[in-house]
Amino acid sequence: MSRTEVVTITNMCMVYDGSKVLVQDKIDDEYSGLQFPGGHVEKGESFTDAVIREVFEETGLRISSPVLCGIKDWSNDDGSRYMVLFYKTDKFEGELTSSCEGEVHWFELEDMKKRKLAKGMDKMLEVFLNEEISEYFFYKENGE
Repeated sequence: MSRTEVVTITNMCMVYDGSKVLVQDKIDDEYSGLQFPGGHVEKGESFTDAVIREVFEETGLRISSPVLCGIKDWSNDDGSRYMVLFYKTDKFEGELTSSCEGEVHWFELEDMKKRKLAKGMDKMLEVFLNEEISEYFFYKENGE
């Protein structure tokens, strides 16, 4: 049995300022709704550099000192794994600018929770906000 697997690594970052969080209204046909900014880790790129780059590309803000706070992962039908590294930071500078990924806005965290969230974002928020939880893992049961 092989101990290696093909893995796609991505990230997501909760940028916060007091009780406000930076959200992106994702406009992807397959994955729309409110979520935190993030994206793919490029080959050879550090995880921290990737989340700093992705947040800048999607929001115009330069974050610093992102802290890894959890992961979300699952196995795909082809045997590969998909992993999302969750980060948090309240250190940022720059001018907020939306991208082709979706509009970005500051929301009170409680107000965000009442809006249309991207699929699974309610469970991801539990990982971001509860220090007792560090992983959101999808299990397949009966082919689903």
